[in-house]
Amino acid sequence: MALDDFHTFLKSLQPQSLLPSHISKYDYVPLDLSVDNQALKSVDVGSVNELQDYVWNVIRNQNAKVAYGGYLERRGIYQRSDYFNQDDPDKERNIHLGLDLWIEAHTPVYAPLEGTLHSYDNNTNFGDYGPCMILKHQFEDFEFYTLYGHLSIESLEGKQVGEKIEKGQQIATLGTAKVNGAYPPHLHFQIIRDIQNYKGDYPGVSNLIELDFYKENCPDPQLLFNL
Repeated sequence: MALDDFHTFLKSLQPQSLLPSHISKYDYVPLDLSVDNQALKSVDVGSVNELQDYVWNVIRNQNAKVAYGGYLERRGIYQRSDYFNQDDPDKERNIHLGLDLWIEAHTPVYAPLEGTLHSYDNNTNFGDYGPCMILKHQFEDFEFYTLYGHLSIESLEGKQVGEKIEKGQQIATLGTAKVNGAYPPHLHFQIIRDIQNYKGDYPGVSNLIELDFYKENCPDPQLLFNL
């Protein structure tokens, strides 16, 4: 499948919102958590409380309900965790591969497209996804996957691999910092063309060396949602 064809296909879909339907596109505000954001210089992004205060202030100051962004953003937040760090700067994983939606814990999460439950797991490394779910989608010749990270533990209860997921079906709720890898509450959403051998997990952050591969395998979720 040519990458351009897949991008065109994603743009042609009409997905259900990931969040409750009463939240409109006008309720979203962009959020920059990159190392280039000067406003973050005075924020300890390794502190859940300081980062949460910053995110919630951005939302409130714009009279919004959700902050969004993050695709290919180079972030300093991952430096707090050995799970992402390497001695070689080029191998440090700090380039974000998904779309983050920052909103209160326990917010319902909905399937944007029909599919089946591919896998799920609780990834408990410090700074990892915490509870995570992956759906498989098949539309004619197009097969791909979507990942939902930083969920509540309750979201994984009673799930069965292979079960049918309807478009618009509630599949999860967002977790708190106690279970979501120690982040302010948010959803990490990622599109994956080739899941490789992963189950219940897939890299959501890349280093410079592998970035070209991940840019092709994990296209911009904005192709689907156009926020």
